[in-house]
Amino acid sequence: MILFNAFLQSIKLPSKNAVFALNRIGMDVTVLYMFIVMGIVAVPALIDRITGSGIPGSDMAIFFQLIYFFMFYYLPLTIIVFIALSIVAYIFTWIAAALKRKLRFPLLWKMGAYATTIPFILYSVIALLFSFDDSMLWVFFIYSIIVLFTVITVYPKRKKMIK
Repeated sequence: MILFNAFLQSIKLPSKNAVFALNRIGMDVTVLYMFIVMGIVAVPALIDRITGSGIPGSDMAIFFQLIYFFMFYYLPLTIIVFIALSIVAYIFTWIAAALKRKLRFPLLWKMGAYATTIPFILYSVIALLFSFDDSMLWVFFIYSIIVLFTVITVYPKRKKMIK
């Protein structure tokens, strides 16, 4: 239920209510949520892998194709996305500091993860229905960056300490 609520709130980003609702969700739920979303993103590639007849290893049994897919597609994809989220969150800590917002790396990482929901789901649907050029992923990346920047502006500014 909490994962479904996280999904619904991440669709509503960058609204103020969604940002603060997602802020209350723990990091463990966010990481689990990202593993599930990455699994959804990997479904079109898995279907191509299983149904493809001209690709190397297509004569393997389904069980071994699943293991191969998990080791050489899903895990590297997840690692790359987690590293990219970490780099983006780190860069956005500087932006948040420049805008004088009360944000730290874990919160920016979490909001970045939830900001990728719409692009990842949209990519999965498009990749299932059509042949999709991966160079269009930059559009999804830019959308996530814009949403994350908007999320930063939702948070209140730091109050100045009076001495």
